[in-house]
Amino acid sequence: MNARCARIVAGASIALFSASARADNWFASIAQYRADIVYQAGQQMLMVLIAGVAAILVAVPVGIWLSRPGNGRAAHFVMFTLNAGQAVPKLAILALAMSVLGIGAKPAILALWLATLLPIAMNTYEGIRAVPPAMIEAANGIGMTQWQILRKVELPNAMFVILAGVRTALAITVGTAPLAFLVGGGGLGELIFTGIDLNDFSMLLAGAIPTALLAVATDLFIAQLQHWLVPRGVSPQR
Repeated sequence: MNARCARIVAGASIALFSASARADNWFASIAQYRADIVYQAGQQMLMVLIAGVAAILVAVPVGIWLSRPGNGRAAHFVMFTLNAGQAVPKLAILALAMSVLGIGAKPAILALWLATLLPIAMNTYEGIRAVPPAMIEAANGIGMTQWQILRKVELPNAMFVILAGVRTALAITVGTAPLAFLVGGGGLGELIFTGIDLNDFSMLLAGAIPTALLAVATDLFIAQLQHWLVPRGVSPQR
């Protein structure tokens, strides 16, 4: 029994040593692309930033407008359209954007913007509609205007849900952004797709690992904003 345990321990030790050596080789291979990683990650996150800010500037007002009483028919149509657009593969959206705007970062930003719209617009719409009617009635009772009710009652109460939509949208956008390379937009997709073409695993990892880390970092950053921007009495996390 002791001999068997010794063999198991020895085998596990050898396996761990081999895995460690292989990981060291991978990290050493990936490290040779560090300049490319930094440059292409900057390209990618700039596209994500532009597309994300543009999507917020459009989707939040659209979600607010759709949540107004009397806009139920328009809300149904717009949400149906956005859902249908979300079902279109991202490569197809890139191809359509490239046919209109040519090759470069512009079609990539347009495609990322379109992919980011739905979660933000939908969460804004649903978040405002979920505000308890009693709160709105109380605000009306003390003489608040519709603008004051929106700014001081509805948006603060819906902020957690709105930021959850932003968080989801930006995480998806960061993960989709490597496809921008296919239309000449740059980004970490250059390392990923070139690594696939050349069957170079280390080059593939040099693009894939930073992309995953950027998506996680973006999610954590928005989560912190969500924690601090949502009022204490409204946030379920505080």
